Amino acid sequence: MNPSLDSESLQSIAPKLASLSTDVLFNDIWQREGLSPRDRSLITLATLAALGRVQQIPWHLQFAQKNGLRREEIVEAFTHLAFYAGWPAAVTALGCLNEEN
Repeated sequence: MNPSLDSESLQSIAPKLASLSTDVLFNDIWQREGLSPRDRSLITLATLAALGRVQQIPWHLQFAQKNGLRREEIVEAFTHLAFYAGWPAAVTALGCLNEEN
């Protein structure tokens, strides 16, 4: 599996996508009222896991913890997800957790 691109690598490869990620996604969508950053992180992790987008999960695990999610809540979310998105999706997502998360 190839590692996820960090913001600097994305900027050098696809400057417009990097700009859209910053301007639209993180400076607009993530800042909207109606859902807390914590809730948005939980939704994002569940979606990435369900869709098998595991390259993005490690970065979002760290971001989710900055947004107030505890490791135990993330484990519980991935466990819950097993019954809706499938066992392999949940186990793969749990495999992204390490001792730092």
